Amino acid sequence: MSKIAYDLTKIKGIAFDVDGVLSPSTIPMSDDGVPMRMANIKDGYAMQLAVKQGIKIAIITGANTEAIRRRYNTLGINDVFLGAAHKLPVLHDWLIKEGLFAEEVAYVGDDIPDIRVMEYVGLAVAPADAAVDVKSIARFISTRNGGYGVARELIEEVMRARGLWLASDAAFGW
Repeated sequence: MSKIAYDLTKIKGIAFDVDGVLSPSTIPMSDDGVPMRMANIKDGYAMQLAVKQGIKIAIITGANTEAIRRRYNTLGINDVFLGAAHKLPVLHDWLIKEGLFAEEVAYVGDDIPDIRVMEYVGLAVAPADAAVDVKSIARFISTRNGGYGVARELIEEVMRARGLWLASDAAFGW
C-alpha cells in the first residue's frame, strides 16, 4: 500500500524542478559565481531505472547551466528544459510531445515558480523543506528534504504501484 493518496498506476510521466528538489536549497558558489549543485546518487539510480521502464521523465528548471543538462542526459533523460522562467507552458508542451494527460503526470517542486505547474498536474509533490505555499497545495509531501532522495522516494512508490520496481534485470545495473 502506497503512502501517497493518488492512484499511482496512472502516473506515466514525472517532471522535476532542480534547485531545492533534486539538489539541496543551499548551493555552494564557485569563485566566478556559478552554482555548484550536488546530485543525489539514489535519485539518479531511480531516475535512470524509471526511464528504462518507460516512465517519461522531464527536468524543468529556471536554472540555465549546461551541467544540469549533462547530468540528466547521462541518466537517459533527454527532456531537460533550462531557463524556464515560466514552467507551465514548458510542461504543457512536454505533455503534448509525449502524448500525456495532466492526470498521468507528477510534478515535484519546492518554491513559488512551481505552483502553477503543481496546480495543473494530477499529482503535485513537494520536498519536506519546500516553501509553505507549495506544501499547502501538494498532494504528497515527501519525507525527504530537497536533494536528499525526494526523486527516489516518489519514483520507487510509482514503480512499485505499477509493478515495475525490481521487475526486470534492468534494475540490477546502471
